[in-house]
Amino acid sequence: MSTTPQTLPAPPALPPSHWLAMPIDKRYLPPLLITLILIAGNALFRGLEGIDKTLLSIGTCIGAEVVLSKVIRKQWPNAASAYISGISIGMLLRSPYYWPYILCALITIGSKYVIRYRGRHIWNPSNFGIAMMVILAHNAVATLSIQWDNKLYVMLVIWTAGAIIIGRLKRFHICLTYVLSFLAFAFLRHLITGDPYLAEIAPITGPMYQLFTFFMITDPPTTVKGKVPQMVVAFLVAAMEFVLRTIGGLDVAWGAVGQWVQLISVHAPYFALFTVGPIALVTQMVWLGRRGGAGAAGGAAGAPVAASGGAV
Repeated sequence: MSTTPQTLPAPPALPPSHWLAMPIDKRYLPPLLITLILIAGNALFRGLEGIDKTLLSIGTCIGAEVVLSKVIRKQWPNAASAYISGISIGMLLRSPYYWPYILCALITIGSKYVIRYRGRHIWNPSNFGIAMMVILAHNAVATLSIQWDNKLYVMLVIWTAGAIIIGRLKRFHICLTYVLSFLAFAFLRHLITGDPYLAEIAPITGPMYQLFTFFMITDPPTTVKGKVPQMVVAFLVAAMEFVLRTIGGLDVAWGAVGQWVQLISVHAPYFALFTVGPIALVTQMVWLGRRGGAGAAGGAAGAPVAASGGAV
């Protein structure tokens, strides 16, 4: 019998013990990054109406989520979704009063439980809440405009946070399609109105459009399934926004509806997504259902689902 010792294979190398290599639950990445944006924007420019109003909207969103989830679903919810909604409302809604933040938070969270199709909410919650507030309380509220300025170092905070989120969720194609479409439609509007092209593209450099582009139109639970359909919907959102903004700028006697035309035109991005998003989502769900893909329709937001709050 041979007594020659046998060489055992070396044990596999262990992965480096570094915090960057640690897995991160995607549900908690958006809340973390949008919190950083909130802190940076408010610290640099005092961009909020008041931190107390933001905390009020966060608390109302979380409270409403807990109550509705326990009553309707009989389970405790994940608070990340409501937290994102609350911060989104605190950043995007402007009002000297406190009650609009409470009402917007209740509408935002309530829409997820009340307005559903085949077991899913079809409106981006924050987008729905803000659009409803613009309609119902337009004399008491406005939306974020230039309060955070559009200087490059402010935008870098939002761009960096948005790029991290979109990179993790593999949805950068949605943002890119929307931005390129916006630039193209801005040129078309420049030809129609005669306004300088730089003036037409200026809004997309502001904080509201950055938040809208990165956090609202990419919300996984309320976007369609598939890369190409998502790009088509992003293009249609930009197209609808172009139509709404252009109509509002026309020198036309709108009569009794003139106030509403102007109101919707001023808040065109919100109402563009408010209109196009649900129609696209329901259309795809019906189409998949007719093709015998009811199960696929139920998971149309399928891919990695982050916390839905309207600002994913």
